[in-house]
Amino acid sequence: MNPATVYERLDEEVPSTSLPNPVHVAELFDRIKADGYEKVIAVAISSGLSGTFQMLQGFGPEPVEGLSAYYVDSKNIGIGSGFTAIRAGELIEQGLSFQEVCAGAEYAAENTRLYFCVATLEYLRKGGRIGLVAGVMGQLLDVKPVISCNEDGVYHTVGKARGRKKSLQLALEKAVEFAEGAKDFNIAVVQGAAKDEGITMMGALKKALPNYRYAIEEQLTPALVVHTGPGLLGIGVQRLS
Repeated sequence: MNPATVYERLDEEVPSTSLPNPVHVAELFDRIKADGYEKVIAVAISSGLSGTFQMLQGFGPEPVEGLSAYYVDSKNIGIGSGFTAIRAGELIEQGLSFQEVCAGAEYAAENTRLYFCVATLEYLRKGGRIGLVAGVMGQLLDVKPVISCNEDGVYHTVGKARGRKKSLQLALEKAVEFAEGAKDFNIAVVQGAAKDEGITMMGALKKALPNYRYAIEEQLTPALVVHTGPGLLGIGVQRLS
């Protein structure tokens, strides 16, 4: 199922999402071991929004005999979690030890933020992912929140603005503020049925933060589409140093 399919059917049905099946995860660990690996680092979306991290921890530090595992709670979603996985891969390629890669992944998770705006809070409410954002949108005044994940990995409001345009500008300002002082950083823009706004935002982000290492521009995955609905636009920043 792709994001377009989910959007087309939202008026008829809002799908539900679920944890990875533990049986499938166990099978994956078995395949990793069979492929000759001795260590694995699993980066999970925020434990404040999903039980995936807790489920992984249930496998313990040795999910398969002879296979050591380390589980990272990214305290984030989407590209926020993805940035941590990418960083872990980079550190592995640099030849760092398992312990150093794990520490680097934790540092990446702590230094990554995603700021996003939604067209409506309806889908966050329906999916039970409203977190600390409930009650902040003034429908009559068209007051829209800029949302991020707090230190517990739960959605919370970092700012409010009247109207879509001003809320997107505020999200950009928050992202630039988070990157302030970083010598090395990555940036990202993700969107759900907001392609033109995403292109415009990436241009503005590159202009505001021209010294980025690399920039990622992506469409949301179907699982995130379910919880945000059409019109999401998010800005991610990962500080590396």
